[in-house]
Amino acid sequence: MRLMMLAVVTAVSLLLSGCATTGARQKDIEIQRLNNQLSALNAQVQAKDEEIAGLRDELGRAHEQSVSAVDTGENREVKSRPSVKQIQKALKNAGYNPGSIDGKFGRQTREAIKDYQRANNLKPDGKVGKKTWKSLRKYL
Repeated sequence: MRLMMLAVVTAVSLLLSGCATTGARQKDIEIQRLNNQLSALNAQVQAKDEEIAGLRDELGRAHEQSVSAVDTGENREVKSRPSVKQIQKALKNAGYNPGSIDGKFGRQTREAIKDYQRANNLKPDGKVGKKTWKSLRKYL
């Protein structure tokens, strides 16, 4: 009887210790998963902070240039054929989001051009021709 009781207690102890170990492993795995997610989120926050700092620098430079142009009475001549950066800046100043002012003619820039063209009764083809540029260049 005692031997049987000892065997039952031993078996129950082994079962319970196995459950505790499995539970602890699952918790460790969950903690690791959460730590990985936290690391990924921290990296995203850091990237956004760097993007914000870059935008602040760009805004400061743009402000300095506009103050300098006003102070010197400088008239900015715009080429008859605008650069992509000029188009992006004019779109942004007109209230249309071309994405980053990076000189690359991407999907977001093309969509901003189409939106601008629609709002100004121009053919919404996503291209900056003479009529579109004539209307848009005043926003530089």
